[in-house]
Amino acid sequence: MEKKYEPLFTPWKIRGVEIKNRIVLCPMGGTSLFGWMEPCHFDKEAAAFFLERAKNNVGLIIPGIAPVRDPMGGRWLYTNKKMFSELAVFMEELHKTGAKLFVQLTAGFGRSMALTAPLAKLAGNPVLNALASPVMDAAYLTAAPSKLPNRWAEDLTTREMKKSEIDRIVRAFAETARLCMAAGVDGVEVHAVHEGYLLDQFTMKYTNKRTDEYGGSFENRYRFPVEIVKAIKAYCGEDYPVSLRYSVVSKTKGFCEGALPGEDYVEVGRDMEESERAAKYLQDAGYDMLNADNGTYDAWYWPHPPAYMPLNCNLDDVAHIRRFVDIPVVCAGRMTPETGAEAIGSGRIDAMGVARQFLTDPQWVTKLIEGRENEIQPCICCHNGCFTMCKYGASANDQDLADSIHMARCALNPQTMQSKKFRIVPAKKVKRVAVVGGGVGGMEAARVAAMRGHRVTIYEKTDRLGGVFVAAAAPDFKENDRRLISWYIDRIGEDPKISVRFNAEIHDVNALDADEVIVATGAVPVRLPVPGIEYASEACDYLLGRVEPGQRVAIIGGGLTGCEIAYDLYNKGKEPVIIEMKDDLIAAKGVCLANSSYLRDFFRLNKVETHLNAKVTAVSEAPGGGYTVTVADRSGKSAGIHADTVIVSAGYRPAPLCPPGRHVQVIGDADAVGNLRTVVWGAWEAAMRI
Repeated sequence: MEKKYEPLFTPWKIRGVEIKNRIVLCPMGGTSLFGWMEPCHFDKEAAAFFLERAKNNVGLIIPGIAPVRDPMGGRWLYTNKKMFSELAVFMEELHKTGAKLFVQLTAGFGRSMALTAPLAKLAGNPVLNALASPVMDAAYLTAAPSKLPNRWAEDLTTREMKKSEIDRIVRAFAETARLCMAAGVDGVEVHAVHEGYLLDQFTMKYTNKRTDEYGGSFENRYRFPVEIVKAIKAYCGEDYPVSLRYSVVSKTKGFCEGALPGEDYVEVGRDMEESERAAKYLQDAGYDMLNADNGTYDAWYWPHPPAYMPLNCNLDDVAHIRRFVDIPVVCAGRMTPETGAEAIGSGRIDAMGVARQFLTDPQWVTKLIEGRENEIQPCICCHNGCFTMCKYGASANDQDLADSIHMARCALNPQTMQSKKFRIVPAKKVKRVAVVGGGVGGMEAARVAAMRGHRVTIYEKTDRLGGVFVAAAAPDFKENDRRLISWYIDRIGEDPKISVRFNAEIHDVNALDADEVIVATGAVPVRLPVPGIEYASEACDYLLGRVEPGQRVAIIGGGLTGCEIAYDLYNKGKEPVIIEMKDDLIAAKGVCLANSSYLRDFFRLNKVETHLNAKVTAVSEAPGGGYTVTVADRSGKSAGIHADTVIVSAGYRPAPLCPPGRHVQVIGDADAVGNLRTVVWGAWEAAMRI
């Protein structure tokens, strides 16, 4: 291990519980030991997930949120005694690794409950909700301190939570914590005065308009989380550790409107002045640790930072708040080991919180200790597998049901929380496998097939591996994407069962010396049937540096790629103009709201010219130089947009070398255009079938 990382591997204490190192596996929705969005039970998949990471040198594990009352069925956690008996057996196994574990419990979601359209219909219709309530009480799940607009379905007004419901929740925290303690759990974490969840909504003026003892004054607004920790301590004793998930600053300008890094704005949630007081107040109430970052669901890119957010984006605020408390403070949010170690060594924070990197690579801490950093598969902050809650236009959460009930999976590592579905089973018969195409899909298929024992040859028509992902990884803010390509190249290069043939364009798979063929030839850009489109450049040509853009650049297509190009251009001092046919930018399933809302807020703040509901009808040379992009709105009215350069980002269509057949599989974008998740998971499925 490099000397610079040594501060990460020193012991520390939370109350009387000693943690062997300063790396905390932070909670993620979908990793609860008690199940997720389903009747509570001891979740063996989550248990296996955490045990593997415990064996790989994590210090403290905090599983994902467990609502003290089941979202489905309404059962209180503490009534399921069998579940806690199974938890006790698991804790014995986990403690053998030297790791510690705190169970995170939540009061609920309030207005942040990510309602899909069917759930929004239930929550907004008292009759339908009453009929469905034995299974799913959507009105209860969205109940908030006051009547508020739901974050995902803004036309839905949440009901105000009753005092009797608050009392029952407080008791449930205490009862559940006592059972956790009896099961050998090292502590509990209260979720959360954080991220705009229910308890946080009580603490903030813009979401709490109550006139009873839970609203108005500072003390009243923080009463709910204070009552919870006092109840836990009364049931479990003062020495039982209770952590608090805490947002230092809300970074919120209003409903559905966040504040970007460095922005000058008026805070409607918790500002730093109040946070200084609140942190001390919550410590004095009984909390033993602050597990901290920033943000709310209205500023979701702070607690769930995409690649556009700065590295270590919450560190300065968390380090500041540590000066006002005497308890340990953990910081999370795109933390890097180098910066985390430095901050711990200098006393700015007590531990480094890491979440999604543990989804991608369960062994990353071990690799860091052993000096094998180049072997760590990097998380690229895409949220394609772990957090696909998406929103655009007037939609509610437009997320597939399978994703709603199975979160915390990983686009890059299909085995995460899916160990039974995606397994490396040694091949019964070793075969010669040809993989046509050396993009991410081809490399992943080759890697998995080789792990199963097959002999693999990758045929790549260019002189490098990476495919279209090389272009996707080109912008400055995609440093982890570039690390991922390097990771793949290293893994392919070090495997003696894989050979690569470059500059090898295949025209006939039947001519290949192979028992099985995997076609991973990707997709080609959609060429719009528009007069003058030849004046425009393709997105990949820009990303690969083949096009030198002028000052004013029109981007035809406001999907994720088009918006990332616009973001890249703006950061380079250019004037991007986004032209999109739909009524919102990035209006597609699978793109997390944390990612899309950052870009939308960025464009709004920086007044990036955007044309929605705009269909491109022509591109022509302008008399004074440059080009004119003619667009028509939905009424048919036309307008011209001038640009020095025009870039088309209108999507892709599959480009398979051949159709699937006996001994031939077509995967990834060559089969159906998707995202990194569909490419990687499809590669695994193909390799497992051989």
